Amino acid sequence: MSVASDSPVHSSSSDDLAAFLDAELDSASDASSDSLPSEEEDDTEVSNHESKRQKFEHLETVEEVEIEEASSSKGECEHPGSFGNMCFVCGQKLEETGVSFRYIHKEMRLNQDEISRLRDSDMGFLQRQRKLYLVLDLDHTLLNSTILRDLKPEEEYLKSHTHSLQDVSGGSLFMMEFMQMMTKLRPFVHSFLKEASEMFVMYIYTMGDRPYARQMAKLLDPKGEYFGDRIISRDDGTVRHQKSLDVVLGQESAVLILDDTENAWPNHKDNLIVIERYHFFASSCRQFDHKYKSLSELKSDESEPDGALSTVLKVLKQAHALFFENVDEDISNKDVRLMLKQVRKEILKGCKVVFSRVFPTKAKPEDHPLWKMAEELGATCATEVDASVTHVVAMEMGTEKARWAVREKKFVVHRGWIDAANYLWKKQPEENFSLEQLKKQQGTTEEEG
Repeated sequence: MSVASDSPVHSSSSDDLAAFLDAELDSASDASSDSLPSEEEDDTEVSNHESKRQKFEHLETVEEVEIEEASSSKGECEHPGSFGNMCFVCGQKLEETGVSFRYIHKEMRLNQDEISRLRDSDMGFLQRQRKLYLVLDLDHTLLNSTILRDLKPEEEYLKSHTHSLQDVSGGSLFMMEFMQMMTKLRPFVHSFLKEASEMFVMYIYTMGDRPYARQMAKLLDPKGEYFGDRIISRDDGTVRHQKSLDVVLGQESAVLILDDTENAWPNHKDNLIVIERYHFFASSCRQFDHKYKSLSELKSDESEPDGALSTVLKVLKQAHALFFENVDEDISNKDVRLMLKQVRKEILKGCKVVFSRVFPTKAKPEDHPLWKMAEELGATCATEVDASVTHVVAMEMGTEKARWAVREKKFVVHRGWIDAANYLWKKQPEENFSLEQLKKQQGTTEEEG
C-alpha cells in the first residue's frame, strides 16, 4: 500500500506525479532526506524512489471508503491540489488556488484541507521516530557570506585560506568565484547538524534566492542527508519580506525555528529561538552598523564548544526531551512551543530583579519589554528592594537602589545582562555587565565615533 494509492492527490492518470509526491512526503518525514526525483533523473533513480514508497505504510491516511469517494466519478471532486493547472484527482483544469510548494516543484499547489491532512498524517510517524521539525535560517545563523568586492584589505588574506569546493566536508571557508562570493560556515555547524538531525526533520528557510539557498545547502550538507529538497528560499514564500510556516509540511505545534531575525517571523514568535548573529566578515558588521571589528579582521572566530550553535543545541535537546518525556503519551495534543517556554524559564530561575531608572518615569514597569523578558527567562521582578533581591539593573551607580545593592553585596548590572541571557539562552557572568564595563564600552564607542 502506498500513499499515492491512499491519498486524495492520487489518480490513475497521474502515477508519475503520485510517485513524485510520495518521494517528497517520504523526504519530509524521513531523516534520510533523499533527493526528490526530478525530470532529469534516470530510470534507476525513479525506481529507487518507487521502492521508498513501501516505507510509507506508517502514515495514517483517510479511510478507504473516503478515498474511494474522493477518487470516484460519482462524487464531486474537492480538488485537494493541482499540478500546473490540473487537479491531482480528476484532471479538471483549475484556476490558480491554494498554497504554492515551489521548492518541491514549481507547479505544485495544495489547498488548506490537504495540507492539514498531510500534517496530521505525519504525527504518528514523528511519535514513533521521536522527532520534531526544525526550520533553520542560513545567513548569520549557520554561516556568513560576503561579496568578494566587499572584502576589506585586512581580509584579503582569506583568499589563500579557502577550501576546495570539490570536497567540502572538512572545510569551513569557501570562495565561489562563479557567484563572486565567499562563505564562512559557523564553528560547530557540522556537529550541530549531525546531532540535530537525530531529533528533528530539518528545513532550510532563507531570504536569499533559490540558487544561493541551494549552493549553501551543498556546503552544509554535501551528501543531502540532512535537508534533501526541503530548501525554502524567498522565491518560495507566500508573504514578501517575511517567513511563514505555511509552506512547511509540519504541524506548528511540532516545529521549532532557529533564526537571527525575530521580525522575519511575525506570526510564529513562539516557535522561534533567536540566535546571536554570526559576523565573520566586515561587510556583515557594516550591514548592521556595528562599529567593532569583524572576526575576520581580528583573525579570530567563535568557540566551537562554547559558541552560539553549541548553546542552542543544548536548548533543542532540552525542548525535545520535554516533548517526548512520556514515551507512550499521544503527541497530537502536545505543543513544543510550551516546552520552549519552559526551557526559557530555567535561564534566570532563582534571580529576583529590581530595576532602577531603566524605565520611563510614568510608565508601568510590568508593561515594559525588559520586565516581560526577565519574567520569561524565569526571573522574579519587583519594584522595591528587600533582602530577597539578587540583582539591581541600573544604568548608573548614583541611584539609591544601586547604592543599596553595593552595601548589601548584591549584583549591580546594566540591562545588557538580561538581553544577553535572552539571546544566548544562558545566564551570563555578572562581572561582564557591570556599570564600569558599560562606561568603558561607551567611552570606546565615542572615541571610534
